[in-house]
Amino acid sequence: MTETTAPTTMSSKAQKDGQELVQIRNLVKYFPIRGGLLQRTVAEVKAVDDVSFFIRAGETLGLVGESGCGKTTVGRAMLRLIEPTSGSVFFNGVDVLGLNPRELKTMRRYMQIIFQDPYSSLDPRVPIGESVIEGLKIHNIGSPRERFDLTIETLHKVGLEDYHARRYPHEFSGGQRQRIGIARALALRPQFIVADEPVSALDVSIQSQVLNILKDLQAEFNLTYLFVAHNLSVVEHISDRVAVMYLGKIIELASREDLFRNPLHPYTQALMSAIPVADPTIRRDRIILPGDVPSPVNPPSGCRFHPRCPVAMPHCATEQPVFKEVSPDHWTACWRVE
Repeated sequence: MTETTAPTTMSSKAQKDGQELVQIRNLVKYFPIRGGLLQRTVAEVKAVDDVSFFIRAGETLGLVGESGCGKTTVGRAMLRLIEPTSGSVFFNGVDVLGLNPRELKTMRRYMQIIFQDPYSSLDPRVPIGESVIEGLKIHNIGSPRERFDLTIETLHKVGLEDYHARRYPHEFSGGQRQRIGIARALALRPQFIVADEPVSALDVSIQSQVLNILKDLQAEFNLTYLFVAHNLSVVEHISDRVAVMYLGKIIELASREDLFRNPLHPYTQALMSAIPVADPTIRRDRIILPGDVPSPVNPPSGCRFHPRCPVAMPHCATEQPVFKEVSPDHWTACWRVE
């Protein structure tokens, strides 16, 4: 099977469990707001503001937070689907933001994305088999027959049949379309996948099926996931570690067990209090946050959460807390914790 040659830096050594496959350093993405007759930049939406974290090979990092906090922007900026304003993204030791178009094309074989809305990400005029095989053609992988066989094999991996390859997107249910999205990302046999809220639009029963497919594929192909979601129950089910975002910044990051057992940041505690409990005899004390999420165009000074924080102190409004490790592999940015 012929294929494009990967860069020499794409070595297999980083695929060993426990090593850092992806590193994000001081990632920033501002979207300009233009106005006036000359359409000059009059303000900026600070969607992602100085975010840093890493993802180990073979693990799933859950990224959670309210709508509009910058979760999806982080995932897309990592893959350069949108260009970051500044910062660094390292994949297998290679700075993705420093690659030229030819090198970036080669790198993208190893970094894929599953979109939130599978229907809008599929061409309605193209059979889904052609959609899955397109990436193989772009990267010149295999002969036409080998590409066809790999496409059918990939469809089987996500629970679809041979005849589905000839059908069009409108002939599938929402859950089946998401399986197609997974198959399209999996066809190139990547190492890293950004899953952008892949189950948020699905029924609960279908969510569990898609999550189990993702976990099975991760075990089979040693995949590494950034799993973007706002449903904490889903994140708890699939993630190894969890990062919590608020208004463009990560405010807490820890292992799944540590975060759900002992959340340290007041915002994380409020999120945890909203998780439904299956046992009707158990009553959970709900933390209701006052007000709305501030605008990312003009975020608050100091700690961005302080206008809504139930335990804010005076200097929370003036000094930005440092994101630091307060216990082994548990990071947070809160003056109260310090």
